[in-house]
Formats: sequence, structure tokens, C-alpha cells
Amino acid sequence: MIVTETNLAGCFIIEPIVFNDERGSFFESFNKIEFKEKTGLEVEFVKDNQSISHKGVLRGLHFQENEFAQAKLVRVVKGKVLDVVVDLRKESQTFGKSFSIILSGENNKQLFVPRGFAHGFYVLENETIFNYKCDNYYHKEVEKGIRYNDSDLAIDWSLKDEKVILLEKDRQLMTFKQFCQ
Repeated sequence: MIVTETNLAGCFIIEPIVFNDERGSFFESFNKIEFKEKTGLEVEFVKDNQSISHKGVLRGLHFQENEFAQAKLVRVVKGKVLDVVVDLRKESQTFGKSFSIILSGENNKQLFVPRGFAHGFYVLENETIFNYKCDNYYHKEVEKGIRYNDSDLAIDWSLKDEKVILLEKDRQLMTFKQFCQ
């Protein structure tokens, strides 16, 4: 695997080595030993999640805090998304900064999202299958989020005039300023 740290400390792009032959292709989507060697991080994933979304769906920017925070290893099995993370670690030099990447079933790239980050994605193709490993369990009562279009974050979602499909609860998320209070 090829591992590249993003502009946000502890957030990594993971590119598996893909083997192609007349049968199709094969790649190892996760190897705990190699991950630790290349990132310096030891992560114990406790669950896998998967969503299937239509083009135009925006999920996020979600997070859990404190002992409920989650690190995630995210990837697209089929389709394509614009994946976005925001560093919410107040002690970090990149606090409030974001990073985005196209993840697709074709490029097989993955993104490791450390604890203390908000995460979201915008679906660019119909019937996109999004998979993510988490190192902590989901706790509905502490789920939080920041509005995807918060002007202080100024994230370029490349939405243009497209209609965003967004849950009402995600329209009501806090602003970045509210998070900082």
C-alpha cells in the first residue's frame, strides 16, 4: 500500500496495490501491520458500516466527541464521492482546516480519518456504495455535526447548481462558530 499524509496531521490517503489479470482484479483493503508501519498509528477497528446512496446525496459533516470519538477508514466500493474532512482538534495547528478527495470504485483510494475530525461526503454517481471501518461504536445520543455549507469553513463541494439531497437533521446542524464556543 502507498500511504500519503494529507495537509492535516494524522489524516492519510491509502492507495492499495491492485493486481489485475484475466480474471479481474484483487487488492488487500486493509492490513493492520502494514498500516501501523506506514502511519505510525495503531488502530483497532470494531465495526464496518456501508451505505448506498443516490447521486446528489450529501452526508455530513458528522462527528462524535470525547470518549465517543471515532477514527474511520473510508472507501468507495462502487461509484464515486467527494469525501471531505475537517480538523476539529482545537489544539491542532490545522484546526478548522479541511481536506477533500475523490474516492471511487475505480481509483480504490481510501482515507484514514483520525479521531477529532468531522467527516462527510457528496455522492457523484448513482448507487454509490460507501464503506467505512470505525474504531469506536456509534452513539446516537452524542452524534453531532457542522453544516456542510458553513461559510467559515468555505469548503468547495463543487456543487454548482446541482440539487443537494440532505436530511432535515443535517440542515439543522450547528455552525463552526457554534462548535468553537
